[in-house]
Amino acid sequence: MAEAAPRAAASSEPGLALLSRIGTVQLASPSFLAHLSLSEPPREIRDLDVFLTALGFEPRPTMQGLWEREGKALTVGESEAGAGLRVVWTLPAGADGAGQVRSKSRLLALASHDLRGALANFRSYAGLLLSPKYEHDPKVRRGLETIVRNTDRALSFGQDYFDCSRADLGTLAYEWVRESLVPLLERLQSRQQPLAEQAGVGLFLVPAEGPLPDVTIDADRVYRALEALLLHQLSVAQPGEQVSLEARALPGRVVVEVRRAGTPESAEDTRSIFQREERAFREHKLEDPLRMYLARQIAQAHGGDALAHSDAGGTSLVLSLPT
Repeated sequence: MAEAAPRAAASSEPGLALLSRIGTVQLASPSFLAHLSLSEPPREIRDLDVFLTALGFEPRPTMQGLWEREGKALTVGESEAGAGLRVVWTLPAGADGAGQVRSKSRLLALASHDLRGALANFRSYAGLLLSPKYEHDPKVRRGLETIVRNTDRALSFGQDYFDCSRADLGTLAYEWVRESLVPLLERLQSRQQPLAEQAGVGLFLVPAEGPLPDVTIDADRVYRALEALLLHQLSVAQPGEQVSLEARALPGRVVVEVRRAGTPESAEDTRSIFQREERAFREHKLEDPLRMYLARQIAQAHGGDALAHSDAGGTSLVLSLPT
């Protein structure tokens, strides 16, 4: 019992280990072993991520350096110490980092339910008043239509906001199915065609060259990611420009390119298209930056990515998914 107290105290302090050029380990703090539940120092650590995974830790993708195992969270990092040496350090992420994440996720779920419930009721009654059995002055009808339109927009924005918050916590849920992307692209073009026509922009779907392999995806979330890319292109397109949707099969993956042929976005805008905070503060609006940030989060959760590039002929947004 006399030795238990020092071990418990040490486990709440930073753990340190020094790695040689070839990865051999020299212990610098006993907390290092306590944090990792090891009885003796490992012989070598060549790759820190591989080492932690072998011990049963899992990384939290949205929080760099945070690893979890059996409900406990640990922050782990390494830095150069000169002469080819590296320092590896460990630190508990609070008394119960995973529990804090679960608590925040539950609060988000409650807030989402309350907000969406109120807005849905508001929208439902406005839609009811717009039914043919009620006659309204044209000005009143336009007001009701504005309420419906803005409530739909608020519901969509709220969903994106809460999904982004869950993605930051690493708790955004996915339901995996294996299917083709073609029906999603056809539905996307059909639904957004009226918006494109209203903006005076051509929108068309490029037929795939040969069959596309099926992909394992959460179809609803991938649709939302693709919709975000398309809505961005339509929001910046000038009348007379063309926007195309094209899926291509590449080795090990399928890519969907949303291409706007016309005036390209600037280098700064292209670089920051998926940057939520940077764009929101610069543009003084959050709706599109939120959608684009979430689109990349969804792609990366699938093992793919979302990228942007501009050239003299226009700007392309590309979402890739592994096959």
